[in-house]
Amino acid sequence: MKRRYNPYSWPPWLRQVRAVCAQIIIPLTIFQAIRTIFFPTTFDVFLLAVFVLLAFALHLEWI
Repeated sequence: MKRRYNPYSWPPWLRQVRAVCAQIIIPLTIFQAIRTIFFPTTFDVFLLAVFVLLAFALHLEWI
């Protein structure tokens, strides 16, 4: 049986870490997008993709 996802059952410090990550991921993604436009390396493109996926996951509350 699949367990239901409930972020309120997490410890308070873990909920705080998630809230901080959710606040900082958008500015970090914008900075990385600007950096990728000016210095397009493979690592920068990969990092931008990870940041975008993480931002969507945090926004949709998958994490």
